[in-house]
Amino acid sequence: MAQGKFPMNNLLEFDNLIAKFHKRLTHLPDHRKGKNVSYSIKDAALGAFSVFFTQSPSFLAHQQAMEKSKGRNNSGSLFQIDKIPCDNQIRSLLDPITPRQIYPVFDEILQGLAQAGQLEQFRVLNGQLLASMDGTGYFSSKAIHCPNCLHRTTKKGETTYYHTAITPVIVAPHRCEVISLVPEFIMPQDGHSKQDCERMAAKRWVKQHCMTFKPYSVTLLGDDLYSNHPLCQLILAKKFNFIFVCKPDSHQILYEWLDSLAASDDIDHLTLRRWNGRFTEIVTCRFVDAVPLRSGPDALLVNWCEVTITHSKTGKQLYYNTFVTNHKLTDQTVIPIVDAGRARWKVENENNNVLKTKGYHLEHNFGHGKQYLASFLLTLNLLAFLFHTVFDLLDAKYRLLRQALGARQTFFNDIKTLTRYLYFPSWQHLLDFMIKQLELDLKFEPD
Repeated sequence: MAQGKFPMNNLLEFDNLIAKFHKRLTHLPDHRKGKNVSYSIKDAALGAFSVFFTQSPSFLAHQQAMEKSKGRNNSGSLFQIDKIPCDNQIRSLLDPITPRQIYPVFDEILQGLAQAGQLEQFRVLNGQLLASMDGTGYFSSKAIHCPNCLHRTTKKGETTYYHTAITPVIVAPHRCEVISLVPEFIMPQDGHSKQDCERMAAKRWVKQHCMTFKPYSVTLLGDDLYSNHPLCQLILAKKFNFIFVCKPDSHQILYEWLDSLAASDDIDHLTLRRWNGRFTEIVTCRFVDAVPLRSGPDALLVNWCEVTITHSKTGKQLYYNTFVTNHKLTDQTVIPIVDAGRARWKVENENNNVLKTKGYHLEHNFGHGKQYLASFLLTLNLLAFLFHTVFDLLDAKYRLLRQALGARQTFFNDIKTLTRYLYFPSWQHLLDFMIKQLELDLKFEPD
């Protein structure tokens, strides 16, 4: 195999990412009292992260066994863990720590991707990034609960406790990858008597992260829940754009206006045929600017569009939806805006479903705790997913192995097995070993 310089942005190489993460974790608060501090908070967080990153629940136990037999282990070489804590110790140490302590890691990775030019691949609508937002559940129980749980009670008096969070991601219509952003947990808020909800959590996220992006450089995507007057006003005030699903049942006034405009033929139409990679589809749009989102003289005026996609030969309807946006709709912009709006599904298909069904086990109870454990572990899981996304975007060795091994699970099964029985000085040594054993050909850039 040819030797040479590995074409990857140094700031986002595995060892550098782990080192940056390591530095952030050294500042986590330690709530222990007394002198019994055998294990560091940093090692507890790195230990949990290593389990999520390798998708191996037994990773730490295997490394403890390797340490006893070989005097070294992969948790130390790969993740810089000094002393391996057990599962119960990890849960106990991490429970009092709010996940906000590690939110900056998301922003640091996003900045690194921007510096590496990777975000340009995700820009649409004249330079916009699309941030798709959606709530997802990650814990539910009729017995286990904590002060941060939400709850619902049936008429029969049966109570279910649960945790949910908004897990925003950067998406693009033409990209299968999604880039995880800082989550927002839907949980009881100080000073609020009403139970927290997805809309309130969305408002908090908008307020807290508007300074992360350049003004009006991000378009937020969401389902009908988000096409809400106060939320849309806040989004515009914080200099975001939006494209949200807008259904007739929840926006009666808006659709009464549309019916009136349709009766006088004041709604624009556009139809085009395009090849989608498999067959020709017919895209039909209706659109109009400046219709009220709700009743009242202070109603926010939004731009509305409807899209219907049919098979050109069979006439079968393939897709239908309606959106509201602050982007101006014209014959030239309506199709790109519709395509951007449709990309909101990627937060479910390429993010939440992957986290639930492809080895990250988002809904598994890794530990609930009495304070923040469930949300802290979820945040580590999201970071593990983000790390893998970075490598998929930037690491040629990683991409080669993923492509050669096919199914995602095959790749992670190999990682589990190799790290159980063999020691690797670094992540790059592990990838090189796999590439050599599979006799894969990876071209390097010349020095």
